[in-house]
Amino acid sequence: QVQLVESGGGLVQAGGSLRLSCAASRLTFSSYTMGWFRQVPGRGREFVGYTSWSLGRTYYADSVKGRFTISRDNAKNTVYLQMNNLKPEDPALYYCAARLREPSTLRTGYNYWGQGTQVTVSS
Repeated sequence: QVQLVESGGGLVQAGGSLRLSCAASRLTFSSYTMGWFRQVPGRGREFVGYTSWSLGRTYYADSVKGRFTISRDNAKNTVYLQMNNLKPEDPALYYCAARLREPSTLRTGYNYWGQGTQVTVSS
């Protein structure tokens, strides 16, 4: 059974940084596009960005572009989300997700999900 486990969430001041990690197991990691999404109560799960299975290309939502960076280490089966200059609108439960091969910005396009890690930003 595929497992995705996020870590690294916490409380940070506005303008600060956090680095989230997502460790994957029981899948051929290099064949999967890895996405990050976030969700706040009462709202749908929002696309943050992805790193593609081929060449590790990245793509970001406009709301995080220039502040967030996604990277992956195929040797460690891990994907990272570096979040800089965190803003009051960034707090959410952050999820990583896996999709076989082709990238997607759609939540429904991902086959596997982690349990989420909470990010809180204080002003």
